[in-house]
Amino acid sequence: MNRRSLLRAGTGLLTGGAALALPQAPPAAAATDPTDGWTQTSFTYSWQKPWNLDLSDRHSSGGGVDRMRVYATDEPFEEGSSTDPRTEMRWKVDYTTGSHMWDADVYLPSGTDGASFVQILRSVHPSGTPATDIMLNVYDTGGGTVRRYDGTVLRTGAYDSWFNVKIAHRASSGTGTIKVYFDDSLVLTADDRGPATRYFKNGVYNHGSGRAEARFRSIRYWTGGSLA
Repeated sequence: MNRRSLLRAGTGLLTGGAALALPQAPPAAAATDPTDGWTQTSFTYSWQKPWNLDLSDRHSSGGGVDRMRVYATDEPFEEGSSTDPRTEMRWKVDYTTGSHMWDADVYLPSGTDGASFVQILRSVHPSGTPATDIMLNVYDTGGGTVRRYDGTVLRTGAYDSWFNVKIAHRASSGTGTIKVYFDDSLVLTADDRGPATRYFKNGVYNHGSGRAEARFRSIRYWTGGSLA
């Protein structure tokens, strides 16, 4: 049989499908869910908002979405406080050790600049140590740039679209670990600031100018998992 005949014979085997089994591609690996091994846990919260305004002046809800806004000219949350204005949920789940995770879908409207939308606040901490373990801020650059404080860039193009944020914290009597996930992809691993009593906060805490807004849906709290 000449070469042309061999090629024709081979083509027949391929098109017939009975004499040649082609190797199958391995199935794609399933994406890891950061909440695997964690337990969803109930939580309560209180509100912090400009002290001289009703909550309804700076917060609205509907369709499962909480909308929080504040202006740079607003009063702080307590009369006489020197802090920046805010409209925030203050989670009433204080902790010193263990594994804790904040989880929500977040929407940051365009123009919100220099505002924090989620943080771990250290309510009781040794003198001379920082007041927060982590704070995520959005800035009016790159279509909405999310940074850890005003430093490490974690996301650009964040304005005007929903994305999921998870902050997992393994706290200890020494230095603990924090991991941040956007849409279930790890974007940051960092140490916390050492021993403290702390809690989660989310909303809008305006360190910039003008109007700041953040929206949240599907807010969940997880405990007891691993940061592997």
